[in-house]
Amino acid sequence: MQRLPAALTPFISEICDRKPANLFNHLYINFNLKTMSHMKTQFISLLIALLAGLLPLQAQQVSISGIVTDKKLNEPIIGASVVVKGTSNGCITDLDGNFQLNNVASGSTLVVSYIGYQTQEIPVQKGKTSYQVTLSEDTQTLDEVVVVGFGTQKKVNLTGAVASVDNKKLESRPVTSVGQALQGVVPGLNVSIPDAGGKLDANPSFNIRGTGNLGTGSSASPLVLIDGVAGDLNQLNPQDIDNISVLMDAASAAIYGSRAPFGVILVTTKKGKQGKTSISYSNNLRWSRPTNIPDMLDAYTFAQYFNRAIDNTGSGEAHFFSDITMDRIQQYMRGEITTTADPSLSQNGNCFAFNQNSNDNQNWPRNFIDKTAFGQEHNVSLSGGNEKIQYYVSGAFLSQDGQMNYANDNKKRYNASARISAEITKWMRLEFNSRFIREDIGMPTFLKLYGDRFFAETTKLHPNMPLYDNNGHYTRNPKLMQLTSGGRSNTQDDTYFTQGSLILTPMKGLTIHGDLALRTGSFEHLYNVARVYLYDKDNNPIPEQWLGGDADLAAGKTWAYSEQQRETMITTSLYADYSLNFLEKHNLKVMLGMNSESYRYNNVWAKRSDVMNDNNPDVNTSTGTQSNGAYRGEWSSLGYFGRLNYDFDGRYLFEFNIRRDGSSRFQADSRWATFPSVSIGWNVARESFWEPLSKWVNTLKPRFSYGSLGNQNTDSYYPTYAIQNVTVGSPDAGGRWLLDAANKSNIAGAPGLVSSLLTWERVYSYNYGVDFGAFNNRLSGYFNYFIRDTKDMVGPAQEISPIVGAEAPKRNNTSLRTKGWEFQLNWQDRIGELNYNIAFNLSDSRTKITEYPNASKSLSTYYTGQYLGEIWGYESVGMAKTDEEMAAHLEKVDQNTIPGVTLAASGWKAGDMMYADLDGDGKITNGENTVDNPGDRKVIGNDTPRFRFGLNIGAEWKGFDLSIFFQGVAKRDYLLSGMVFWGVDGDAWSSTGYKEHWDFFRPEGDPLGANVNAYYPRPLWKSNQNRQSQSQFVQNAAYIRLKNLQIGYTLPKAWVHKIGLERVRVFFSGDNLWTGTSINKNFDPEALYQNGMTYPLSRTLSCGVNVTL
Repeated sequence: MQRLPAALTPFISEICDRKPANLFNHLYINFNLKTMSHMKTQFISLLIALLAGLLPLQAQQVSISGIVTDKKLNEPIIGASVVVKGTSNGCITDLDGNFQLNNVASGSTLVVSYIGYQTQEIPVQKGKTSYQVTLSEDTQTLDEVVVVGFGTQKKVNLTGAVASVDNKKLESRPVTSVGQALQGVVPGLNVSIPDAGGKLDANPSFNIRGTGNLGTGSSASPLVLIDGVAGDLNQLNPQDIDNISVLMDAASAAIYGSRAPFGVILVTTKKGKQGKTSISYSNNLRWSRPTNIPDMLDAYTFAQYFNRAIDNTGSGEAHFFSDITMDRIQQYMRGEITTTADPSLSQNGNCFAFNQNSNDNQNWPRNFIDKTAFGQEHNVSLSGGNEKIQYYVSGAFLSQDGQMNYANDNKKRYNASARISAEITKWMRLEFNSRFIREDIGMPTFLKLYGDRFFAETTKLHPNMPLYDNNGHYTRNPKLMQLTSGGRSNTQDDTYFTQGSLILTPMKGLTIHGDLALRTGSFEHLYNVARVYLYDKDNNPIPEQWLGGDADLAAGKTWAYSEQQRETMITTSLYADYSLNFLEKHNLKVMLGMNSESYRYNNVWAKRSDVMNDNNPDVNTSTGTQSNGAYRGEWSSLGYFGRLNYDFDGRYLFEFNIRRDGSSRFQADSRWATFPSVSIGWNVARESFWEPLSKWVNTLKPRFSYGSLGNQNTDSYYPTYAIQNVTVGSPDAGGRWLLDAANKSNIAGAPGLVSSLLTWERVYSYNYGVDFGAFNNRLSGYFNYFIRDTKDMVGPAQEISPIVGAEAPKRNNTSLRTKGWEFQLNWQDRIGELNYNIAFNLSDSRTKITEYPNASKSLSTYYTGQYLGEIWGYESVGMAKTDEEMAAHLEKVDQNTIPGVTLAASGWKAGDMMYADLDGDGKITNGENTVDNPGDRKVIGNDTPRFRFGLNIGAEWKGFDLSIFFQGVAKRDYLLSGMVFWGVDGDAWSSTGYKEHWDFFRPEGDPLGANVNAYYPRPLWKSNQNRQSQSQFVQNAAYIRLKNLQIGYTLPKAWVHKIGLERVRVFFSGDNLWTGTSINKNFDPEALYQNGMTYPLSRTLSCGVNVTL
């Protein structure tokens, strides 16, 4: 048995001699020995002992002692918990496994427990004072099963790379989707924030083990199966999930063939268990705020910033903000005037002059997103059963308000599920599983259709622009009219799933499964574009354009839109597995089966202008131009599969998988393919020679797997016939269509070229791993190293003569290699009544292009040898602090030759950037824009997230529970651009000014204050000479985030039983509470899409209760 340091012997021995009250005193003394006198210590000990003696004495109380040993090793167990059941009277065993307890009543029960062992309950017999307790190894670890493809396997016998997540990781998290709760939980399962940020209709995306393809022609997303049927993980109610298995390597996923080349996420929902009926209710009330809100400069400082940028340029251009406007701004900020706009100006006709000469002092980011959004979630479930029938029924409701002011966006989700299992005979079981999901999302049409444009437009707002005009109406540029009265978008997405299963066990060892599942979906999207108005200075309404640059959204235009889509998916599976044990130590399991999927969808939409009534918008009640369309699609697949598992005495493990797949997405002569995989493992810790080490390392299993898979998750780059486009013209055109352009006949265009050579995309995967456990599996974990080759991806077509009249078809001519690793480490233990656990995971991957049709290695596209995520740019020498320093640099390097540079009239001066001449030709150029001749550019970073990690710390003590979860990325480069980063990014209407931007170069003696060690170079109006892609402004986008903190308390059973309840837990939880990062403060490191111009993520506080009857 493991030994603790000898210095702890007196500490542990004394603990076993003390009551809990004295234990507190002992800890107090040991930690404060240097500061307390011996006399004071003895006094406190005596006082506590006297107080303990005042407790009511129980009859026939005795002192008992004993020893706790390991039944198998016959060695003492150190630190085992010995507690009188139902009391706080207890201790832990010392270094020799001994314990002693005082004041133990006859007839009570001792509860003896230790991590990794089965708990023992020992009755205290009258007259007996010495006890010898033996604890057996907890076989739950050995018998733990993991859900794999079409079945389960003992975790100890797994040879593939499989990670599991139980439902405790999802419990009570204030999230709107399962994906949010999985981020950072499983190493190698990468959960990415959507481009739309925290927008209510956006969900996280997944990939397993990094980038799998280049996004041309196919998808590299993992296959998500919910109870064996493809589905949307983010629509599930997290409380309905029992466990999640992530199949990472080809050996684990091969059983699913061409639908799973990039891994599988298997979700198993809860089912009923034998026992009395249990009714559970839980809720979660949450309040959310943005994780990050950048602050604008105040209006006067902003005006100084813009005017300084114009002065720096040296063009002689007049200041953007006149002295009169700046005086008005100051007067308004001092409270001397109350109007925010020049009353002589109107937005109508010249809104630029109106905005430029206004004098408000808005902080626009806070104006739009500084909001506390409310959300709530309620769950109820009913489960139970007897030996013959078990059932589980649940319902849930979620409502979440959006994070934006003025938008009134909201998401509602309704979940209902039912699952029943019935034993018809001893050899036949029927199971029925059904689930219904509805998602309703409402938001302004402007936010739904033009969310990116909205955030880009509102970022351009200047703080002097007023929120209201002088008559109290919203002004034009904030787009508040579009948000509040410009029309609404409403989507309703219904999914219904039903599944029937028949399980037969006609003989020992043989099980036959038959599954039939139907998933139907119905999607409806309705939106309208309503009239919006500006008001002139006399308060007269004037129709305003809804959005510039689109004739359909011109002033006074209205639209109604209706779209409906239906989808149907039928999945069937029939498989049988047979288990056999022979010659005592040989274990064999064989599975054979087939699986088919059939998917269909159809979509129709209609759109019409000139809505008669904006309060009741509908295509049928519109009178203007109408357009409509429809499309449909279908595919099907059929696969035959088999799996062979063999182990000898649980030591030598072997698994072979094979699948023969056919897919309708390919031509008939290339429709079928075969995908094999093999894996082996060795349970070293079960060998006899390992016996002396088993007391320290009790699990050690190296393993290896290899497999090949195809990818049928393709798109329209795989046509199997030529497509002829048809343009519908006027039926009255007749023979006049050549002369009358207004009346064209139906025209059929020439079909595009297709390739008969397009074939399967292939994925080859190698995995080297080891599972380990030590100290009776209190310490456990695994390590995986993998190589994944993706070959024959669809890449660019070769160039052909334009005389052909069509582009050449795509070809299978691109390949990738991804290398990486995953590491998981868990520790669980107990100190007295304190149970605690620590889990840490870390993973990394890099993807390199091994084949791409780019012979010249042009940097304008992908090239062979490129690592995905590379950032190319100039190497910054630094920021010149004086004109002399810049002049000395320009004597050696000509920076006017930078391709595409817009130079300021003032030229290069102090406060400008100096670039390195890497090729030594005396000027800054891009060379031939190739890898071999990039000019003065080089790789200055890589924006692929590296070293993703998660750290979870949990503890339980006397009904209290605590969970702290950190998640992050340890290495990532990012090159930001745009106005949120640079501030002045061109002219007035493509620039802004946040507080971060005030940290720009100003020389000694500058009236705005010197700042020679500034972060930003001097701002330049309409010049990009300092804003080139360069090394100095590559951001360190690594971060660590307190993803979740949860504190709960489970009420004592004695309390809740009195009111007829089984269990009551209250909790407080928070998500995204703190972020540590060095990235520019204007940005959230998880929401960098569109350079920060996106819907904000949320920081959430919540509380709730879990009640079980």
